[in-house]
Amino acid sequence: MPKTTLLPLLADGEFHSGEEFAQALGVSRTAVWKQLQRLTELGLELEAIRGRGYRIRGGLELLDVSSVRRELTPMASQLLQQFDLHSVIDSTNAEALRQAEAGTGAGYVCSAEQQTAGRGRRGRQWVSPFARNLYLSLLWEFEGGAAALEGLSLAVGVAVTQALEDCGLEAAQLKWPNDILHDDAKLGGVLLEMSGDAAGPCAVVLGVGINVAMPASAAGGIDQQWTDLTTANNGVSPGRNRVMAALLNHLLPMVAQFETTGFVPWREAWMQRDAFADSPVILSSGDQRQAGTARGVNERGALQLETSLGVQSIYGGEISMRPAADNA
Repeated sequence: MPKTTLLPLLADGEFHSGEEFAQALGVSRTAVWKQLQRLTELGLELEAIRGRGYRIRGGLELLDVSSVRRELTPMASQLLQQFDLHSVIDSTNAEALRQAEAGTGAGYVCSAEQQTAGRGRRGRQWVSPFARNLYLSLLWEFEGGAAALEGLSLAVGVAVTQALEDCGLEAAQLKWPNDILHDDAKLGGVLLEMSGDAAGPCAVVLGVGINVAMPASAAGGIDQQWTDLTTANNGVSPGRNRVMAALLNHLLPMVAQFETTGFVPWREAWMQRDAFADSPVILSSGDQRQAGTARGVNERGALQLETSLGVQSIYGGEISMRPAADNA
């Protein structure tokens, strides 16, 4: 990793002495100390005990491109054209958009151990502690502009839950339009961003963030109930590289066929995972609020909101949905 060469040595969660580090890396104890100090810049908590050395409690599973590629299906391997893994980056979505502007084509994937300016929907910060969660952005190209993208974020959500099921996590649910939930707590989210012609050829970045082993100390800025894969899986992480490969195994084939099929083939699977099916909800957009009962989504991915005026189709955008009970 570019920030420090100590991370792979500390990843096992065991104690290592400063002398051991110095011998393994062929550097002075002073140089080791400087590298240990840099770890705090990444937000990592080092445990130091005199006579035993240093460790990262619980260890870390660092992402590894080769490990991920070994777990890919033949279809995903064929569709994946480039996989860039960064130690620290402003935003994987921002990097994928920069790549699109530079002429990089469909099948580009960007991930990172940490984001310094990760983004969620409605301009919110996406909390991104180092080497604890997954941040993944996939670049794809569409010929039909924005019209070809209706329901795409919902199909991404389905693909994400299917990937998590492959990793042993049952009962993940979807909240319209972009959230992945488990036990009514936010597990992850989807953010789609487009560049190019809104009515013609365009590039779309599919951004996915999944909490894997979120430290409570890093989650102070999250304004809603949250969970992570380790908690949802009875305290055992399914493995970040394994989950990354599963995500690509589902996302790449899905997006490759989406412009041809649209959302229709994914609608039933989305409805089966709908966390708010037939529930009273409040929709908020700016200062506007609307109450109704969520009745799933239509073939275009629009929320079906039943009110006293009948069933209305609500399309995505800067809209937030909450259970009506939260606003009582």
